[in-house]
Amino acid sequence: MMTNLFSVFDPSAIFNLSLNWLSTFLGLLMIPSIYWLMPSRYNIFWNSILLTLHKEFKTLLGPSGHNGSTFIFISLFSLILFNNFMGLFPYIFTSTSHLTLTLSLALPLWLCFMLYGWINHTQHMFAHLVPQGTPAVLMPFMVCIETISNIIRPGTLAVRLTANMIAGHLLLTLLGNTGPSMSYLLISFLLIAQIALLVLESAVAMIQSYVFAVLSTLYSSEVN
Repeated sequence: MMTNLFSVFDPSAIFNLSLNWLSTFLGLLMIPSIYWLMPSRYNIFWNSILLTLHKEFKTLLGPSGHNGSTFIFISLFSLILFNNFMGLFPYIFTSTSHLTLTLSLALPLWLCFMLYGWINHTQHMFAHLVPQGTPAVLMPFMVCIETISNIIRPGTLAVRLTANMIAGHLLLTLLGNTGPSMSYLLISFLLIAQIALLVLESAVAMIQSYVFAVLSTLYSSEVN
């Protein structure tokens, strides 16, 4: 029986309740073991990553940035990274492959940045609509272009993350579905291809979480 290829992204329901979304918060269960137990190699490695991100985000935020601001974006990076990696394991729901989650992360951040900028730095926000050195004839067009680019920012953030996660999982699903109909010799090559693709998807999971956090930091720095 033919099934929809995108059915692998459908959350399964138990007692009419979709419990798969609870996997988004499984990372909270690991926080006590990370910060309360004796330091290990994993803890030291993870803390060094967080410290590097803190320094980079603080540089991107500029003089207005402080430790509280970087903590928001580091937490965002950690949440997305954890869910991206969890989706690579068998029978675990990939919440970041749904616009429901990614848009819920991007849209409130963008709305907060826009409200803060237009309320507290109105002149700066108006000046940002017209880049420096723009000819007077092109100014009305630049205002329209900059306005549209600002409006679609949360959509591009959400769609970029969702599309990248869906693309990799679809390739893994296609390779997995072709295995039963292949000979034993070709199955060995298929396993090598799946392992290579899984390594690539691990890199994509890290890169996309980093891109999401960095772009959110840049959008925040523009309103200050």
